[in-house]
Amino acid sequence: MSGFNPLNFNVGFIAAETVGYVREIPVEIASLTLQDLPLHALHGSVVFDRVSKGVTAHVHLEALTPAECIRCLQPFEQALEIDFTELYAFSGKMPDAEFIFPESGQLNLAPLVREYMLLAIPMHAVCSPDCKGLCPVCGANMNEHVCNHEEESGDPRLAVLKALLE
Repeated sequence: MSGFNPLNFNVGFIAAETVGYVREIPVEIASLTLQDLPLHALHGSVVFDRVSKGVTAHVHLEALTPAECIRCLQPFEQALEIDFTELYAFSGKMPDAEFIFPESGQLNLAPLVREYMLLAIPMHAVCSPDCKGLCPVCGANMNEHVCNHEEESGDPRLAVLKALLE
């Protein structure tokens, strides 16, 4: 990621504050690409909290990302929502901490936001819960067209049961 990074926060001053100090920073970004993940209408907040062991970042963000419906194969904007909390420990206090508070006081949350957003993408993205998908006979989008194909004959062993229905 080159140039301006809106998910890079200068929070060095929070380390100098007393335990219990809280600072909320709203996030409103029209469009952002995190490596290979395009995000639109990214909004939410990041709350930094000074704790005895370091600084915690409580992140709540919502965004839209381009996706393709698995039923009708049409592109649509998939809504994503993430909520996570990470501790950035002061190095001497927690040697086994996953994240260390940087001396520069600059916290770059972009890699974490990207990972959590990727995890929020559903395995089977659907444009709407009532999507009808594609016609199995002609492949037409059944949300836009009504197909009147004759039913296939099916398994000949079940013909006797089908005759009972008629």
